[in-house]
Amino acid sequence: MEFTELSLPGVYLIDGFQHVDQRGEFVKTFHHPSFEQRDLSFKVREEFFSISGKHVLRGMHFQLPPHDHHKLVYCIAGRVLDVVLDLRMGSEHYGKHLSVELSGKRRQMLWIPKGLAHGFLSLAEDSCLIYKTDREHHPESDAGIRWDSFGMSWPCDESSVSLSPRDQLHPTLDEFSSPF
Repeated sequence: MEFTELSLPGVYLIDGFQHVDQRGEFVKTFHHPSFEQRDLSFKVREEFFSISGKHVLRGMHFQLPPHDHHKLVYCIAGRVLDVVLDLRMGSEHYGKHLSVELSGKRRQMLWIPKGLAHGFLSLAEDSCLIYKTDREHHPESDAGIRWDSFGMSWPCDESSVSLSPRDQLHPTLDEFSSPF
């Protein structure tokens, strides 16, 4: 596996092992020793996926301590613009974000450490994003930041974005008091 650290410390774009031949394709999405080599402690406790239509925006989500978690995400169908926002108070990157396109064709993964909000915009119909986390979902610890409050330039106009009622009610970054 190849790990490339991105502009926010601790966030990695990962190219997993792929084998393609006349039969099809084989992709390795997790290899514990590869994570251990980089001091990325990750014991998968839960895995889930979402399927989203074009211009569905999910985010910006995280779980509050002590139920915060590391997350590994990848797209197996369609395309998404995946976005992370740094909420770590001691970080010189607090309030900064980055985005990367994940797709079913490229097969890259994104490692998101604790203290970062995560969200994505589906760029195609039926985009499927898989999430692996090292903590179980804890509904009382669910939290989020409004998708339009931290300077991200989303590649569609606001009127075409489809959001859940919950995501519309998240506080803005300026209203949020970070526990990270």
